[in-house]
Amino acid sequence: MKKAVLFMVISTFSFTLMNALVKYLNHFPTFEIVFFRSVGSLILATSYILFKGIPIMGHNRKLMLLRSFAGLTAMSLFFMSLKYLPVGTAVSLRYIAPIFATFFAVILLGEKLRAIQWLLFAIAFCGVLVIKGFDDSASTVGLLLVLTASVFSGLVYVIIRRIGKGDHPLVVVNYFMFIGTVIGGLLSIRDFTFPVGIEWFLLLSLGIFGFFGQVFMTEAFQTAKTTLVAPLKYIEVIFTVCVGVFWFGDVYTIWSLLGILLIIGALATNVLVGKR
Repeated sequence: MKKAVLFMVISTFSFTLMNALVKYLNHFPTFEIVFFRSVGSLILATSYILFKGIPIMGHNRKLMLLRSFAGLTAMSLFFMSLKYLPVGTAVSLRYIAPIFATFFAVILLGEKLRAIQWLLFAIAFCGVLVIKGFDDSASTVGLLLVLTASVFSGLVYVIIRRIGKGDHPLVVVNYFMFIGTVIGGLLSIRDFTFPVGIEWFLLLSLGIFGFFGQVFMTEAFQTAKTTLVAPLKYIEVIFTVCVGVFWFGDVYTIWSLLGILLIIGALATNVLVGKR
């Protein structure tokens, strides 16, 4: 369990640094950031897959392509939302994706929920309403962007569930990164802004942090029980709020903190209830 906690802390910290850099680099066009985020992970994932001799094309190709386009949409909208929202708020709101994933799973996969889970989802949505209704600093545009991103992230979860264990996780990720590199590159050509100096390193490091965040998260889930590891994902919110305050000077009102607490508390509890 100690090893799993260490892996998850490294994972969440890697994702925190990636999100913070996206926020810091938001003067670059969104699709240019998508391109650099994708190409770095693509190089690392492809190298690992080839080194391990894993079939790079996989089996469920149509589903992996569908997952890639849904994931690309979610990632792009989330990156756009960081231009309007404090990074901690955006990350917290992105975490309501499991709610939409559950709705899709009920409709598309015929899964069932306990009554307590519906109550927890309602509490999480109340957190969103608290942030929007009582925190005047919360941008409506930013909220709409991140909520839409969460809908597509929820769809991604269900597609991955449908793919199952038929393909190696890194192959699934690699499809996503390939589509992100191609589409992000094409859509950024028109407004491409050439990085200067250290900006090259910062942009390329997005893919590195994203890749290691994914790898260590996978290691954590393979090391200990899901019911013990999954709630640790929400450490990312704590890290991100701290980074937002000390790096970007973000100010969180009591209402925004209450909304974040309702969202994370309800969804972390749902992980435990759902596994039981």
